[in-house]
Amino acid sequence: MNKAFKFRIYPNSEQEVLIAKTFGCVRFIYNKMLSDKIEHYEKMKQKLNNTPAQYKKEYEWLKEVDSLALANVQIKIINLNL
Repeated sequence: MNKAFKFRIYPNSEQEVLIAKTFGCVRFIYNKMLSDKIEHYEKMKQKLNNTPAQYKKEYEWLKEVDSLALANVQIKIINLNL
């Protein structure tokens, strides 16, 4: 027997901003890492091992969100086998 739970959150305005920033950064880093991997493979015919930490120097605003959210992006891209 499977059980399902529904949770509802009621964030305050500060938490809403942080959630929006986190989702935006995750979306950005996913697209950036994926495009860099594809571009590198097309040029060099080798796999690129990039991490979200490498982008924090260039994009300072990535430091504002949780690093584990960004690290999960790396795991998702690795599972794509690119």
